[in-house]
Amino acid sequence: MPVSMSADRFEELVGDALDLIPPELARAIDNVVVLIEPRNPEDPHLLGLYHGIALTERDSQYGGALPDTVTIYREAILELCADDAEVVEEVAVTVIHEIAHYFGIDEDRLHQLGWG
Repeated sequence: MPVSMSADRFEELVGDALDLIPPELARAIDNVVVLIEPRNPEDPHLLGLYHGIALTERDSQYGGALPDTVTIYREAILELCADDAEVVEEVAVTVIHEIAHYFGIDEDRLHQLGWG
């Protein structure tokens, strides 16, 4: 049974997770929008998704690009978790995981670092 949580509380958890990013890295984040959606229509079990051009792939042609997006999928996370404590942890892991893609960190490395 999925955890029941208000949209406002979930949004607060995403904000708390963003606050976990060390200030020196947070200052390096530019042109990124964080969104919360109910579920990914193409992959309903997906917890989060980064869409954009990672910092490591940007060049002089990058100017004027639309913002990158990090989307956190509320219903998928709530469905996965057994209680509020698990939701707090999963939101933090998912937000950090997707922001790490912005910095060019791939899936294998994230799993090695414990953010898989």
